[in-house]
Amino acid sequence: MTTENFATAMPAGATELALADSSGADASCSCCAIPDSSATKTEGAAVASGLAELVSADYAVAGMTCGSCVRHVSAELGALEGVDSVDVALVAGGVSTVTVRSSAPLADAAVAAAVEEAGYEVVAG
Repeated sequence: MTTENFATAMPAGATELALADSSGADASCSCCAIPDSSATKTEGAAVASGLAELVSADYAVAGMTCGSCVRHVSAELGALEGVDSVDVALVAGGVSTVTVRSSAPLADAAVAAAVEEAGYEVVAG
């Protein structure tokens, strides 16, 4: 069988779409679009510079045992002014490390009060 006489049949009512460029990618389709590398670099630099501006502090917190504990502590600390993110390395039944990233340094007393409000205790690390 040769492909010379082969014709592509389209179903009745179907519309053939032309691709936007010769690479076969349609710029309007997010799954096929080729990203503009300059935009990606610019966005990455903006994210990196935003992270560089944040202050990061670690706190030792006793008493947390599960994901619910983590959510309570994260919610209380996240409510403090300037807090951007809260990450918890849970040590169930032990002393967990809580990392708080904020736009400015936080007062230790404010952090301790928020953790105590959630029902846990900041301990000397």
